[in-house]
Amino acid sequence: MTFKTPDFCDQFEAELGKTVRVVAPMFQRYGARTSFSGEIVTLKIFEDNSLVREAFAEDGRGKVLVIDGGGSLRCALVGDQLAILAQKNGWAGAVVYGCIRDSGDINGIDIGVRALNTHPQKTLKKGVGDKNIAVTFGGVTFNPGEMLYADEDGVLVSSKSLC
Repeated sequence: MTFKTPDFCDQFEAELGKTVRVVAPMFQRYGARTSFSGEIVTLKIFEDNSLVREAFAEDGRGKVLVIDGGGSLRCALVGDQLAILAQKNGWAGAVVYGCIRDSGDINGIDIGVRALNTHPQKTLKKGVGDKNIAVTFGGVTFNPGEMLYADEDGVLVSSKSLC
């Protein structure tokens, strides 16, 4: 599917802030896919990526994992091995409100990733966090089952499919 977030903003101008929400421009772009979209699956975690591995081990066809990592810049929530697992299981991409690592390797994997930055340190593994709850960052609430669209110009969330 080919799309442009600016075109969506123009096409759904009357719905901006309601049905269609624009995420604040805070993310760096990683992964071989410059644009990706899919149904939102959420995680709320903090400096523990155990649930990320569990999520990426599931069938991700047509889905995007939105990870609320609390904006932590102290460790990485996704690395190359998790990105490979996600790609293998069909995930379109991930939006990480936190850091990733192995960015050079991730850039060669057929997946789209948005993250605040990179950090070389891995996380703790306590298995703590929540899955499929509403999470809020970047001025937007991400609800499981809604749609996410990301490209070179930004990230949009919509309560309905836009294409």
